[in-house]
Amino acid sequence: MIINQLSEYLIDLKYEDIPEEAIEKAKLCFIDYLAVYLRGLESENAKIAIKTIYELYNVDFNSLNKGFINGIASHSLDLDDGHRLAQLHPGSVVFSTILAMISDKNLDLDISGEEFFEAVVSGYEIAIVLGMMLNPNHRNQGFHSSGTIGSIAAGAVASKLLNLDLEKTEHCLGLATTQSSGLLEADHAGTMGKSLHIGNAVYNGIISAFLAKNGFTGGESLIDGKEGFIKAMASRSYDDYADENGNIDYERIGEFLDNNLNKFHINEVYLKKYPFCRHIHSAIDSALALKSDLNGSDLESISSIDIETYRIASEHDNFNPKNIQELKQSLPYAVAISLACDEVSLDSIDELIDKGLFSEEVSEEEILKIKNIVNKINVYENEELNQLTPEKRPSKVIIKYNDKIQENTTYYPLGEVENPLLMEDILEKFRLLNPKFNMNKLQIIKHIEDYSIRDVFSELGLLDN
Repeated sequence: MIINQLSEYLIDLKYEDIPEEAIEKAKLCFIDYLAVYLRGLESENAKIAIKTIYELYNVDFNSLNKGFINGIASHSLDLDDGHRLAQLHPGSVVFSTILAMISDKNLDLDISGEEFFEAVVSGYEIAIVLGMMLNPNHRNQGFHSSGTIGSIAAGAVASKLLNLDLEKTEHCLGLATTQSSGLLEADHAGTMGKSLHIGNAVYNGIISAFLAKNGFTGGESLIDGKEGFIKAMASRSYDDYADENGNIDYERIGEFLDNNLNKFHINEVYLKKYPFCRHIHSAIDSALALKSDLNGSDLESISSIDIETYRIASEHDNFNPKNIQELKQSLPYAVAISLACDEVSLDSIDELIDKGLFSEEVSEEEILKIKNIVNKINVYENEELNQLTPEKRPSKVIIKYNDKIQENTTYYPLGEVENPLLMEDILEKFRLLNPKFNMNKLQIIKHIEDYSIRDVFSELGLLDN
């Protein structure tokens, strides 16, 4: 069964099995996570969640509450890492779980730097492999994989940190599976519920590990049983792996896991530069590429902007976002901001909101320019580009102005391994998001395997958050 195979993988993975490339990518992902998480603590989502926890409990945060907050904070900015084939965000779940458990002074839990990498790499691997197995069917059924599969990944990380044996690890993953949740409608509706999914996933994973540690049973059939996760939440995938009697063909499932576990899929993870939904990024890149050939008068004379993209991206066609959550899902506004503004960043978007981006009555010239561009945008689903997904996430932007036509197509948005953001790019992202942070403290991450993780977190100031 899937849970048994995942549990064996978790227990067997050792630091010496992890290639150097995956270690270095884990360090990069950790720095990226910290950049987003620390700034995310200032988000309205995180502030409301923190206030609510205090209101309900009025006590020092424990690992459950910390994990809940960490997950919300790290996903609230739409800047956390992801995997395009798995269609989920593993880093916000994996690192939030580790940070919550290590920083809980009541647990007095510590691990070595080498054990840190074991937990990180195995958490990413399980999240990504399950995502690749079940998507796009799981997503097309309306589920937010980062929350659902994220719950299982968080349980995997927590069980690894607690060094649970095989039986208790299986129970932990079963318990995390039965608690998994997250509906994409929360995202499409422009609410804060999307970040809540990550907070819940981390909470579910941690409590599942401790319940299993203390003898609470979960069961190994929760993912692939007749009324398990796959059947209930990715029914087409269940049919794909079923035999003629309608039962899961465990030989085929096992073959998939054998072929994908221990492939160190963390190396395939993308990092994000723009605070918009990932499906929008390739259009942003194309718009920015075209912008270099346009001057101010050209922008004024634009007659139309056609955005051709794949189906999921084309559905992000909100022409009238009313809050920051809706804006992050708006393809027209993302492209308009890319063309009209000096940069596409969290701070620049905050400034636009302060200037009245969501207001009905606008006087600011920059806002008027953006809205004028939005009015000239058309969004189309392109069947040829559809055929390239999910291996690629392509978008074509066509701008008509002054009797000229300029177009650009981006197949791999910035941050994918085919079009990567490098360490210096992520350090700059960190600096821009957290200008008051002492960047010299990040040096310890270069040699994190030589320290205890509590010492690392203490140096980074994470035990105080």
